[in-house]
Amino acid sequence: MENQQANLQIMILLQEWDPLGYGTGFYETEAVDVLQAAHQLDDPGKLARKIQSIFEFSFEEIIPLKECENLARKLLTIQNNATCEL
Repeated sequence: MENQQANLQIMILLQEWDPLGYGTGFYETEAVDVLQAAHQLDDPGKLARKIQSIFEFSFEEIIPLKECENLARKLLTIQNNATCEL
């Protein structure tokens, strides 16, 4: 999988994720920040805490860390599949 395709898959996953109940596709700015974080962090725990902080900063609500960890693992799986095939 190419990096561009991986980014597209990550963005689709992030657009479908609705952790605060505002509706899918609502978190466009946060999705871009999470995509960037997924490229910088390869540890699911660190990425999960970063995701949590991104959403807390924007919405002043804390998403349970478990939800962020589940998302982080999915994002890193997509990211790792892209780099393994290069």
